[in-house]
This record gives sequence, structure tokens and C-alpha cells, in this order.
Amino acid sequence: MLPVSMSPVRIDAFLDPRLSRWLWLVKWLLAVPHYIVLFFLWIAFVLVTVVAFFAILFTARYPRSLFDFNVGVLRWNWRVSYYAHTALGTDRYPPFTLADVADYPAHFDVAYPERLSRGLVLVKWWLLVIPQYIVVGMFVGGWGWGEGDGWHGGGLIPFLSLVAVIVLAVTARYPVHLFDFLIGMARWVARVTAYAALMTDEYPPFRLDMGGQSNPPVGMAKADR
Repeated sequence: MLPVSMSPVRIDAFLDPRLSRWLWLVKWLLAVPHYIVLFFLWIAFVLVTVVAFFAILFTARYPRSLFDFNVGVLRWNWRVSYYAHTALGTDRYPPFTLADVADYPAHFDVAYPERLSRGLVLVKWWLLVIPQYIVVGMFVGGWGWGEGDGWHGGGLIPFLSLVAVIVLAVTARYPVHLFDFLIGMARWVARVTAYAALMTDEYPPFRLDMGGQSNPPVGMAKADR
């Protein structure tokens, strides 16, 4: 298992020191334009991942342009998620871009792998990652079976995010320890997503790395951040 500092996936978030006590009630509505764009970006993400699957299978390489695009989609999704429903730790509206925005309080990156296993690409996204899917399901929701064989179950992330903003509304203070825990779960989900999307061969650790900041991923110097 790689140590935290060697993780190929980096997800960071910085808690705004002066959050509005009530803006969180409408952030989901303000983010609707982003949801529309992300709908099409996720379709493209799936198609690009399929192309990358065959590229890795035959060449053991993830085409860099496709990799950068998919990282950009995940980055965009993380900024919107952080603003509107995961932690809700910033009031700054997310930018419409695939690129990293240095002064925005949420960041996502994955170190580009020079080579990937041709064998792992056949099994890691559906078989090897099954235990991780169970954990992620508990974090984000939809992790059990109910009547009529319907998938149900609320997740820890949406529930604790709601608790955090209710505390914010009542006290004008965001609970920092709860923030650290939420970002730790989001970081776990991000590592599993990158692994299942064929972007790394490093199996996600069963570990909460809590706190807003993580170390740079493998192969990325701090100067590049």
C-alpha cells in the first residue's frame, strides 16, 4: 500500500472562513447550469474511458489527451460537488472550465501513468473494486436492497453535509472536525473513481485521509500545483 504522500490521486479543499449561514439552501439551484454541462461531460467521460480501455489493452498506455480530458471532468465535478452538496465549504461559484483554477478552494488531480497493466484493465473496474464499491455506496448513498428489489440507503456524505450546514445556520460556524471527515470520505471516493476509470493501477487504500489538504500525487512536484 502506498503511503499518503505517494497517492496518485490528489483532492484538496479549503474551507471558506466566512460562509453564508443561508446560501446553502439555494446552492443546488444555482448550480443547475453546471449540472446540465456535467450531464454531457459525463457521457463524454464514459465514451473516452471505453476508448482508453482498448488503448491500454493494446498499448499499455492511456492516451495523454484523453487522460487529461477525463481528469478535467472529474475536477469540474469535484468543484461543483464541493460547492453545492459535498461539504458545501465555499460560497464561491465554480468556474466553467476543465482546467485547474489555482485560486479556487477545491482542487483535483491524478498523476499521469506512463504505463498501465494490460491484464488489470480487464478486471479492476468491475471485479477487484467490488469491496470499494460497497464502501463508496455507504458514503454517497444507495447501498442496500429494499422492498421490490429497489436500491436504497442514504449516504454518510449527504447526511453529514446537511448536519454541517445546519450547525452553520444555527451557530454561524462550520464544524471543522466534521469538514475534515467529509473531505476524507470524498478523497476515498475520488481514489476509487480514478481506479475504476482505469486512470491508475494503484489499488485504493481502505483508509480515511482526513483534512482539506493532501500531498501532491506521484510524479507531480509541488511547483506544478
